[in-house]
Parts: sequence; structure tokens; C-alpha cells
Amino acid sequence: MNKIYFLPMAILLFSLLAACQPHPTPVDSTRHAPAANNSTNFNSMNHGATDHNSMNHSAMNHETMNHSAMQSAPNAGAQPFDLQFLDTMIAHHQGAVDMAKMVGGKTENAELEKFAEQITADQTKEIAQMKQWRDEWFAGKPSAMNMEMPGMKESMQMDMGKLANATGRDFDAAFVEMMVPHHAGAVVMSRDALNKAEHQEIKTLAGQIIQGQEAEIKLMQNWKTKWSK
Repeated sequence: MNKIYFLPMAILLFSLLAACQPHPTPVDSTRHAPAANNSTNFNSMNHGATDHNSMNHSAMNHETMNHSAMQSAPNAGAQPFDLQFLDTMIAHHQGAVDMAKMVGGKTENAELEKFAEQITADQTKEIAQMKQWRDEWFAGKPSAMNMEMPGMKESMQMDMGKLANATGRDFDAAFVEMMVPHHAGAVVMSRDALNKAEHQEIKTLAGQIIQGQEAEIKLMQNWKTKWSK
């Protein structure tokens, strides 16, 4: 009898012992999954996004931007002239673009609106060209934007708040009042570049800026005379 019942009893005992053992902890399939690719991944972050020359000004609030509060980059005056000119004129041009982009919806003057669109197109193109030269000639160099360059500081006194609060003829008058000296500063800076720049490309651009912006200054002065009557 003992031999007959030994095998069934052994199987029953084994089953009872197995049932008393703790179950293994289930594996969390998400615990060791690769991290999602997100904007905080340092390998994919664009660390150059904070560089002044590559900043996206279109995302800024132009109505509250205070260009007159801009400061020179550290040791800007010790950098090569050509680098100073590029970084400073890029910032200067961007100021004109910021102003020009405020015209839409503010003026009733179709001629002024077309003029602002032309400023935006021309100076955005020149900014892109200067950035390309900077990358070719001065790759990795820190900003050399210099508010002390001739024509820079005095031409950046734009009251963006005044423009933001004005409409119609008041806006037109304020725009011309600020853009004329701004253009004049670019002419002064460009004349300096004709004498000091080492790259012929900069001298050529400087000549184009002088010719184009002097013509625009004359146009705006004629408007100012006509509007005052």
C-alpha cells in the first residue's frame, strides 16, 4: 500500500509547497525603455540660439524693445574692425527691421507701407549676407557688437513705445522722425568702413548702404516737408 500511494502523495506535497512560494515581481516594461527624444536633450539642443547674431528677433515684442539700452559686447573695441562692423551693423539693421515691421496696421499711407516692406526685405537680405561672412571669416569668435562705433549709439534712440501707441498720421510722422537719424547712423558707420575695412566685400556693402540709405533719407525728408503743409 505504501508503494501504491507514495507517488500521488509526493505530487500533492510538491504542489502545496509550490503554491506557498512568493510570486516574482512583474517587470515594468517602461522602466528601462529609452528616454524620449525631447527638447531638453543636450545632444540636440541649439546652444547657439542665445547668440546675439542668431537670435530670432521676430519672436520678440518689438513694441517694448528698448534699442537705446543696448550695450557693447565685452572687449568689443579690441576685436578686428571687420568683425566689429559686421556684428554692429547686423544689430543696427535689425533695429530698422523691427521698426519697419510695426508699420502694418498702423499707417493709412500705402506709400509708407510699401517703403517699410522694402526696408524689411533689403536689410534682412543684408543681415543674412553679413552673417555668412562672419561665419566664413570669424567662426567661433565672440560678439564684437560695439555701441561706440561712429554713428551707432546716436542712431539707436528709437522710442518703440511711442510708435506702438501711435496710429495714422501721428505714426507716420514718428516713424520718419526716428528712421531718418537711424539711416544717417548707418551712413556714418559705412563711411568709416570704406577707410578701415580689410575685406573688399565689406567696402562694397558699405558703398551700397551709403547709396541706398542716403536716397531713402532724402525720400523721408521730402515726405516730412509735404506732410507739414
